[in-house]
Amino acid sequence: MPIRGDFVKIFLDSADVEKIRHFAGLGFVDGVTTNPTLILKSGKKQKDVIAEICKIVSGPVSVEGAEETAEGMIKDGKEFAKWAKNVVVKIPMGKEGMKAVRALSAEGIKTNVTLVFSASQAILAAKAGATYVSPFVGRLDDINVDGIELIRQIAQIYKNYNFQTQIIVASVRNEKHVIEAAQIGAHIVTMPPEVLEKMFYHPLTEKGIKKFLEDYLAAKAR
Repeated sequence: MPIRGDFVKIFLDSADVEKIRHFAGLGFVDGVTTNPTLILKSGKKQKDVIAEICKIVSGPVSVEGAEETAEGMIKDGKEFAKWAKNVVVKIPMGKEGMKAVRALSAEGIKTNVTLVFSASQAILAAKAGATYVSPFVGRLDDINVDGIELIRQIAQIYKNYNFQTQIIVASVRNEKHVIEAAQIGAHIVTMPPEVLEKMFYHPLTEKGIKKFLEDYLAAKAR
């Protein structure tokens, strides 16, 4: 059941500045999500790469720390929020995480609750005041659980109670995930650059372009 009326937003799940710049230049990047693993792959310091991304993308940019206590997460979150006005603090689901979300939200700092694998967790995230919640569909599919069905459940619950928390469909592995998430009415889909790249192509499109080009050149040569 759709929960929004405008276009689904596309986020890139990446810390690769060049790929983000490329797709942002095409006008298809509404925001970016990162995590410590993606930052490590970038080969740069977290603050430096986030600063670069925030200059390229005006939409939300999720930044994640690695603290285990609410106090540590709050401290990190306040620091991250100073880096750029569009930074969103990424917080893991759990008791300590929800304490941190509530505290950061109370100070007007936007949060993204990550590693969500159930509708009950999504309810708690919304009640804690999370700006975004990130259910991981791909990782659920990996253990033979229907990840998209979880998005349906969360979307219905949020609609029932008019929760303002937005759904970021995460752990996206393919175009099918993107299509199904959009059909449900998820607010946002965050995907690796490789998935976004594949969305532009279809073998019949490529075949058609080749045929039209050949015929155009043949007609032009008359």
